[in-house]
Amino acid sequence: MIHVVVVDDSAFMRKAISTMLDKDPDIKVVAVGRNGEEGLELIRKHNPDVVTLDIEMPRMDGLTALRHIMMEMPKPVLMVSSLTTEGAEATLKAMELGAVDFIPKQLSKVSLDIIKIEDDLRAKVKLIAKRKFRPPLSLRRPATTSRTASSALGRESVAAPKRLSTRPTGRVIRDVIAIGVSTGGPPAVQKVLSAFPADFPAGILIAQHMPAAFTGPFAKRLDGVCNIHVKEAEHGERFMPGTAYIAPGGRHLRLTQRVSRLDVDVSDEPKEALYKPSANVLMESVALAVGRRALGVILTGMGNDGMEGVGVLKEKGGKALAQNDASSVVYGMPKAIVDAGYADEILDIDDMSDAIMSSIYT
Repeated sequence: MIHVVVVDDSAFMRKAISTMLDKDPDIKVVAVGRNGEEGLELIRKHNPDVVTLDIEMPRMDGLTALRHIMMEMPKPVLMVSSLTTEGAEATLKAMELGAVDFIPKQLSKVSLDIIKIEDDLRAKVKLIAKRKFRPPLSLRRPATTSRTASSALGRESVAAPKRLSTRPTGRVIRDVIAIGVSTGGPPAVQKVLSAFPADFPAGILIAQHMPAAFTGPFAKRLDGVCNIHVKEAEHGERFMPGTAYIAPGGRHLRLTQRVSRLDVDVSDEPKEALYKPSANVLMESVALAVGRRALGVILTGMGNDGMEGVGVLKEKGGKALAQNDASSVVYGMPKAIVDAGYADEILDIDDMSDAIMSSIYT
């Protein structure tokens, strides 16, 4: 039985989330809290397997409560996020602080959208409850003094310092990198991209399963912490080295070979795709555009999106890397390409940036 504590200042949301979760015989909501302070007491009392945590609450907000959870009793936390720019920025901050994923708050007393997230919510809770939780890297390092630990609660960020990869010497033979990622992805993508030097010789395309309201703030946040340029992809723009292009939420991202250049394409087709953006669509387009110049990278995520596309990429002579089981929030997407025999290397997220750098030159 998976025990869950639900923390939200809205009585409707507490009831809605509890009802959705309690429909599953393997999940039990053991307590509900109205704010961060109450939530912390309930978490200490019940020691749940998973916590759902609202961001905007009175007395103590979600980000403050999350900092206390990660410092005192680290465990998997799902943030309840509004689909607004402000909600996106707070959610991305929460994932940097250690939250594993988020639930879109597209519910209201007059909305029928509750059905859209019900299955996804239960699936996420069950998957992350089974995983061995890895707190943020900064919290895995022993604190030098108790004052250091307490001061971390009040800091705006507890992310680890950037580490620059050592650039190899030699000829660049892979100059297009395609990344597919889903649940638990934002911190993983930030860890990988923030390690690259400003003169990174390849361009990067990223299909991250994320709502449309989130991808712009996600790209902006990454651009602020990375040496390379990171942006939300725009249809028809030229594909350039040293730049990472984030697929807009709800739309597919492709690479297209023109006569003398590579272009970034953003479109709604195929409309029937299960995920938008789709890692399969991205990987296949990269494979067809540049063949052996392509490097496919599959990071943490539910399901198997990316497997078919990586298969095409391998047929065309490209190389593929997969995140390992131990460092994935959910070992679904990487496992799919590993089980299919497509992964040339299986790596911890802490080693992925150096492996990408090496793969460009070898």
